[in-house]
Amino acid sequence: MAAARNLMGDAGSNRPTMKDEEKAKEDDSPSSKKPKLERFPFTRWEFAAALGVFFVFSTGLFCIYLTMPTSVYVNLKLPRTVSDLRLLKEHLATYAKDYPAQFILGYCSTYIFMQTFMIPGTIFMSLLAGALFGVVRGLFLVVFNATAGASSCFFLSKLIGRPIVNSLWPEKLRVFQAEIAKRREKLLNYMLFLRVTPTLPNLFINLASPIVDIPFHVFFLATFLGLIPASYITVRAGLALGDLKSVKDLYDFKTLSMLFLIGSIIIFPTLLKRKRIYE
Repeated sequence: MAAARNLMGDAGSNRPTMKDEEKAKEDDSPSSKKPKLERFPFTRWEFAAALGVFFVFSTGLFCIYLTMPTSVYVNLKLPRTVSDLRLLKEHLATYAKDYPAQFILGYCSTYIFMQTFMIPGTIFMSLLAGALFGVVRGLFLVVFNATAGASSCFFLSKLIGRPIVNSLWPEKLRVFQAEIAKRREKLLNYMLFLRVTPTLPNLFINLASPIVDIPFHVFFLATFLGLIPASYITVRAGLALGDLKSVKDLYDFKTLSMLFLIGSIIIFPTLLKRKRIYE
């Protein structure tokens, strides 16, 4: 009998009481659930490193601008329209002629800074190079700065870019990673195609490349060579700013067709090799 009582007591103690059921209902109610704090996407070290890079670039730019004459400095502003660019060209034309070394240093630093930290407006900087320096020197400046800025963005993305790309372009990143995996043997051709044609934004390529394990030498070479056609079009357009109404006029159907034709020639060996493999 004692054993039976003990078994009944144990069974009774395992049954949930009314208070337990009420407490469970309260815990499951929406009002009782506290919102979970999302984890900050960067570690302290990553955030400090990115902030340090930004601080170094900003300090360098500030020191360069302090050496400029006041009449030039007060009129400096990043152009957002072609009209703004025409005014900026008029303000900087004399300064660029009288102090070419200081102007080029400031121009390069600004361009690389904008490219590194994904600040829009580098297309206006490319037009300005054509307007002030002509096609040959302007093209050299633009390709040099665009490659240097893209390389800086590449390494910055290697440090802190994964959460940014995953949050902004998760699906595009998956497709890009799959395409890169298919073309590992002819990766340079594919990257050149992406750089020459407007298939993917350059910003996305700069940020996503280190995440999908594209070697830096391939990224650098594809950027340097692949940006030449589009840069040439932009720099040449800078010679006739008065005739340019909008940035959209730079890439009409004829221009885009030419870029895709160049890109198709570049990627043709890759497509040919894949066809042979399937055969």
